[in-house]
Order: sequence, then C-alpha cells, then structure tokens
Amino acid sequence: MSISTSQRRLIVAIISSVLAVLFILTLHAFFEQDSTAARLLLDYRKDSELYPFTIQNIMWIVFFIGLGELLGRFQDGLAESRQLRKHYLPEDERTLLEAADLGPVYRQVRDNAGNTDLFLPRLIRRIILQFQSSHSIDQANMLLNSSLELYLHEIDLRYSQLRYIMWLIPSLGFMGTVIGITLALNYAGSADFQDPSLLSELTQRLAVAFYTTLLALIQAAILVFIMHIVQAQEERSLNLSGQYCLDNLINRLYNS
Repeated sequence: MSISTSQRRLIVAIISSVLAVLFILTLHAFFEQDSTAARLLLDYRKDSELYPFTIQNIMWIVFFIGLGELLGRFQDGLAESRQLRKHYLPEDERTLLEAADLGPVYRQVRDNAGNTDLFLPRLIRRIILQFQSSHSIDQANMLLNSSLELYLHEIDLRYSQLRYIMWLIPSLGFMGTVIGITLALNYAGSADFQDPSLLSELTQRLAVAFYTTLLALIQAAILVFIMHIVQAQEERSLNLSGQYCLDNLINRLYNS
C-alpha cells in the first residue's frame, strides 16, 4: 500500500521529533547544568524556569525534522539513480525503434518501474505515447525538453518545506535572543545595583540570550549545506535520465 507525500511527511516529522527528544535527553545527561555547552545547546541552567521548554530545544526538534526531510529526499535521489541501471531501452549502437516496437518497452517500464513518480519511467512512457499518437520525432523531442523543465520545477517545489525550516530556525534563534535580552534587562531593572555580582550575572544572562542565535545559525548552515548536496543529486539524476532518453529513445526513433 503506497502512502501519499503528505502522509510520508507526517510520519517523517513524528519520527524526527522522537529522535530529537532522545538527542536532547542524551545532551541533558552528558552535560552538567550551567556548563557553557549546556547553556549553548539546551539553555540548561539553574535559574531557567521554563526548562525543558526552551527555544534551543524547540530548535533541535525543527532541526531534526529538517534532517528527516533531507533523508527522504536523499532516498528519492538514490531511487532515481537506480532506475538508470534497469536498462529499459536498447543501449547498443545499431537498434532503431519504430512505433510498433515501443509497445513492449512501454509495458516493461510500466510493470517494472514500481513507483510511477520516478522521473525516468515517466519520461519514457510520455515520449512513447506521444510518438505513437503523432508519429513525429520532433514532437517527441519537444515533449522531452518540456518535461525536463517541468520536472526540474517539481524538484524545486519538493524543497519548499525545507526552505521554510531553514528560515524558521534562524527566526527562532533571533526570537530567543530578543526574549533573553528582555529577561536580562528585566532582571537588571529589579536587582540591587549595589550587588557586586550584578554585572557578572547580567553578562551571563546576555551570553545565554545570544547563544540561541549562534546555535540557530550553525543548525541552518548544516541544513543548507546538506540540502545543496541532496538537491544536486536529484537534479543530476534528472539530467542523466534526460540524456538516457535522448540517446536511447529519441535518437533511435524511426518513422517508416
């Protein structure tokens, strides 16, 4: 039973959130309270009244959801690459294809492709249907070019949620910094100015406030780096699928 894209994303979000909570618990057990690492990564300190419901922990959950999305995109890219090794089309230098020869190829692709969302099977089936209906090689070639443009746009749309996550994480970091500065100034306004420890405590609170932005920028940079690698893999698979169809289908078509 196949699942829709929205269902898969929901499952990925749930699993990623659970893994994020386990990761947070691991960090909580590993770092001592009020240590620099605990303040930076978790906002885990003695005077925190909201822990574990801190901005950093929310950011970790969003970050892991982003990693889960990237893992799904990476797996889809691998599935696209595997299609190129199924040899749907003749790959020798002599075979020509007439309209009558394309029926068995179409059935082989339909029966063996499995996931109909994969680019190469969709390209082959589209081109075959176009050529059988029009018997025009030029129209089949034009269909290939337009399909590649549409699929490239489709790849870009698949990363819309990831782009939102990469915007959300720095936004959460800035929000945490603003909240932290506000709380620090509120503490300074209500504290005794004669207290010699006031400056030290205020500096620590301001440092924690800026930790959220620092962590957010690091997380966003990691996601952006991985996203560029994974998206390049998908686009490369699409490019190779287009070349495969051009070399082994379009250039072999023969209209008797």
